[in-house]
Amino acid sequence: MDWSAYDGLIWLGVSLVLFILVKRALDFEIQAIFLLIFRKPNLAVGLYSILFLPGVLIHELSHYVAARLLCVKTGRFSIQPQILADGKLRLGYVTTSQTDKFRDTLIGLAPLITGGLLTAWISLDRLGLFPLAEILFHGGWSEVVGGFQGLSNRPDFWVWFYLAFTISSTMLPSESDRRAWLPVGLGILILILVTILLGAGPWMVENLAPGFNRGLRALGIMFGFSLVVHLILLLPSWVLRKLISQITGFNVNRN
Repeated sequence: MDWSAYDGLIWLGVSLVLFILVKRALDFEIQAIFLLIFRKPNLAVGLYSILFLPGVLIHELSHYVAARLLCVKTGRFSIQPQILADGKLRLGYVTTSQTDKFRDTLIGLAPLITGGLLTAWISLDRLGLFPLAEILFHGGWSEVVGGFQGLSNRPDFWVWFYLAFTISSTMLPSESDRRAWLPVGLGILILILVTILLGAGPWMVENLAPGFNRGLRALGIMFGFSLVVHLILLLPSWVLRKLISQITGFNVNRN
């Protein structure tokens, strides 16, 4: 089997899984640091939400603009953090009127599209992270520090790095954003299967598969840049949490 024809799917799967795992680990470290320093959960939540405010604002604005473009009425718009009944933290939300599954899916996807494009542009144009990403993905860990130090001399590097971090951290669709994905995904899958059964499979492989694979590859690269940004912050955050824990004598356990 020629796996090069499916490398986009492999890129996307690997980079997405690694990004989610590293993001969750970094989220814990940041929240734990705030909690260890101030020892007040409400204050820690407030500071955490302020840290990610640019990304949350872009996330919710993406929902809002997508809904308006699709002629779906919008209601409340909030970027105020809220702890839900199940204990999860919600950093913001936009309410929309009831609509069809297709438009609901597009509205839910909007933050990922906007955040992904912004993260890719910042990573490539403003930060120049592509050489560093190549070092990481080829296992050249000993060269990462030197490569990063060289890149950090770029104009306004830390401003753009912060924006890339907050935007990429908040671009993933929430559970409510994904509520229409299953029926729409099943509908698309059934349509593809019917098309194949009607004899259009070879035509789809020849004409549609290459473009689809390139799109998946681009998504994989975007998540790869997001992964690099989070990896750069993970180790220092872990060290800082351990240091504060040693000084204060307190510790924060993972749930």
